[in-house]
Amino acid sequence: MPARKVVTGRSQEPRRRYAEELHRLRTARGLSLRALADVAGWDPSLFKKLESGETPGGPEVAEALDEFYGTPGLLLAMWEMAVGDPTQFKEQYRRYMVLESEAVSLWHFGVSILPGLFQTDAYAREVLALGGYKGKELDQQVAARTGRRMLLEGEDAPPFRALIAEAVLRTPLHDTGAWRQQLDHLLEASERPGIALQVLPDSAGLHGLVSTAVMFLRLTNGTTVAFTENAYRGELIQENAAVEQLQRAYDAMRDQALNPAQSRKFILRMLEEVPCEPSTRAE
Repeated sequence: MPARKVVTGRSQEPRRRYAEELHRLRTARGLSLRALADVAGWDPSLFKKLESGETPGGPEVAEALDEFYGTPGLLLAMWEMAVGDPTQFKEQYRRYMVLESEAVSLWHFGVSILPGLFQTDAYAREVLALGGYKGKELDQQVAARTGRRMLLEGEDAPPFRALIAEAVLRTPLHDTGAWRQQLDHLLEASERPGIALQVLPDSAGLHGLVSTAVMFLRLTNGTTVAFTENAYRGELIQENAAVEQLQRAYDAMRDQALNPAQSRKFILRMLEEVPCEPSTRAE
């Protein structure tokens, strides 16, 4: 069988292809990054990051560029594929990311950190930096992780139940302001339709997932898979008996957790306990 002919010579990876297309459209117009920023209304550094693949940006930027270049819907569609591009993640996570994007419902237990679907940019940056990422690679991984938040937005967002250990909410970021923003974001997310957030208090004691974070994905074919993770590795579990055992442990913990209304009050108390940043206003 003859090799498939490459027509354009451009990347076949959605994230890389989006960056290449943005660069092609700009240079075809003979525009510098600063000139584009002047007419589009964003900082030149953002367009530089977009064209280098460092970040896909947000949908509002893609829509604005579609209007400017006269490509209605094209860049927005490419942006959607770029955000969901599994090649931006480590190879061991790529299969899981594809399944996550296709799941019809999700439920999660966080034992030490917040689930990626709830993380702000600052939270994701601190967690990923602890894992050894730095520089441009850190920027790319932050954008990849926080881009997953889009999964929970919009009318077609799958139902998501998050069970969070109390210890997660008592482990703040080093930046007080960033931690307040994270707790605010968590409260906002907990009030969205389709999202159920519950806190598992320390008083619940030991449980079946005492050292394991897990995400369950209900797939379109009716099966459920689980992804377990610790600080050093993740594992996709598809064998029915193993998934069922994890589900039983999860259900037992959920029975001991605060209900969603109580959990929001708990998070609000955590937020009230965060020290306010000192005022810089002159007296």
